[in-house]
Amino acid sequence: MKKTAGSTITFSRPDGKQLQGYLATPEKTDGAPAVVVIQEWWGLNDQIRGVADRLAAAGYFALVPDLYRGKSTVEEEEAHHLMDSLDFGDAASQDVRGAAQYLKQRSGRVAVMGYCMGGALTLLTLGQSPELSAGVVFYGFPPLDYIDASKIKVPVLGHYATQDAFFPIATVDTLESKLRDANVDVEFHRYLAHHGFANETAVGFSRIASTQFDPVWSEMAWDRTLTFLGRKLWEK
Repeated sequence: MKKTAGSTITFSRPDGKQLQGYLATPEKTDGAPAVVVIQEWWGLNDQIRGVADRLAAAGYFALVPDLYRGKSTVEEEEAHHLMDSLDFGDAASQDVRGAAQYLKQRSGRVAVMGYCMGGALTLLTLGQSPELSAGVVFYGFPPLDYIDASKIKVPVLGHYATQDAFFPIATVDTLESKLRDANVDVEFHRYLAHHGFANETAVGFSRIASTQFDPVWSEMAWDRTLTFLGRKLWEK
């Protein structure tokens, strides 16, 4: 697979404020769809840049907005602090939507995809960003009362772990029912795995004990994601 060289760019939020992000560009840009990629609570690190690079290698523009404004960490305590300091409403309605608007200027169809904290932000963003055509969630959700499912008008793909200590699978069932009851086009998959199963750095002592990368489930989830994006963003 050809490695895609990304770059740091600056874009505008809907309120006019400026924000930086990591943009990975596909080899063929004409007609290429786009994906906003939302970080885990660790920040805009090499791992999430790698996700954007993989999407670009598959033919997509991929933009990771820098929600922490240049900060990132490998320490659980600091990550928790950074996440707690983030205004989720502002991040969804301004940072992520601004990234979607930036991509919309370059692409006809734009999706949003997030991991953990980014998964929660994906669900919040889908209800307030008309620029989006689809959403992909990897093991995350906000408090369910924060989700207005009636405002989600695009297809949603979800990947959740049955042994996730942070996002209980019973709540995933409730979330899926809430979306279906609102007639959202939803496709949820469940994996016999732990939190972070699609993050290749969630191994050893570099990550918290309740996370564990699983290469088999990770690849299956990635293949399902590319199939979903292909159907929702490429096909006319």
